[in-house]
Amino acid sequence: MKLKINFFAIAFLVTFNLFSQNTYVFLGSYNRDKETESIQVYQLDTLKGKLIKVTSVKNVINPSYLTLSPNGKYVYACTETKTPNAGSISSFEFNPENKTLTFLNKQSSGGENPVYVSVHKNGKWLVNANYTEGSVSVHPILENGQIGALAQNFQYTDGSVNKERQERSHVHSAVFSPQFDYLFLPDLGADKIRCYAFDETLKEPLKETENPFTKTDLEAGPRHFTFHPNQKFGYCIEEMAGAISVYDYENGTLKKIQRINTHPDQIKEGFESSDIHISPDGKFLYATNRGKENNIAIFTIAENGLLKNIGYQSTLGKHPRIFAIDESGKFLIATNVITGNVIVFRRNTTTGMLKKTGGKIKMENVSCVQIKQI
Repeated sequence: MKLKINFFAIAFLVTFNLFSQNTYVFLGSYNRDKETESIQVYQLDTLKGKLIKVTSVKNVINPSYLTLSPNGKYVYACTETKTPNAGSISSFEFNPENKTLTFLNKQSSGGENPVYVSVHKNGKWLVNANYTEGSVSVHPILENGQIGALAQNFQYTDGSVNKERQERSHVHSAVFSPQFDYLFLPDLGADKIRCYAFDETLKEPLKETENPFTKTDLEAGPRHFTFHPNQKFGYCIEEMAGAISVYDYENGTLKKIQRINTHPDQIKEGFESSDIHISPDGKFLYATNRGKENNIAIFTIAENGLLKNIGYQSTLGKHPRIFAIDESGKFLIATNVITGNVIVFRRNTTTGMLKKTGGKIKMENVSCVQIKQI
């Protein structure tokens, strides 16, 4: 008996698998005009790379950095950033069926100028970094997605050698370890990567460790941090030095094994490195340079974690701050603050190279992008 192939059924299953989960792009900005759409949401066409607008939010001041809950239902934003004597974190509920993003509540960020927010994998804890006076804050997340009252706040006063930019601590990000049992805080002002143990079962989850920080090179200005998918290596981008430091990672401990420039060696000044991400397959690392070189540096990652530069891609705008790679690894989306444009690149998953695709939108002072499959 011969099996009959139902090509229509196969086509239906393929289409269903492609579109049963939709990929959404969330954009934040530096914008004090409450009449402006300061958070915008788009759907990413994962075949053509185009961005299709879904919804937006007004009446929010400077939502400069965003992150999403693990289930994609809630969006958390650093708000009132770069606002003297202010700083907050705000929560929103995203409903893709109704195409709405609804404000839920906000809390004080525990410091001035919040610049980074992370959510624990259990969806019950939020951590944010405050840049100006150098601090980290922890808030519980309630069952309805709202942000609870401040649970912990640690502030730092130590600086480093560059008196213009490192007069005191400037914590620039808050990144969980791969197992979410430690929290790392790159501190641009102190040339340190601070570390706490994180116990999700406690009312005050941050606990001091025997090694409370890792020193970076002087005038490095550590900014953002990411871990390799194999959980063995950590990578810190250094804003002031324009470099990446590579670390062996084990149980909350970092051991430096390499330091490599993010920009061509002949460029000695006029740059600021900003963001860093690794492709889902763990084969390539990407890092952005602002200033004289508005580009994305591309590196291969060897089995021992070491990096090798293989090229650069212009971000087609000025001052790329945050970029993101979608969960499939097929697309990289970059934001350019000064030129206010968002560019979608298609990733060659074999070579790691980037090529501009159909997606390009304008958004004034766009500063952050996050991508989530929901």
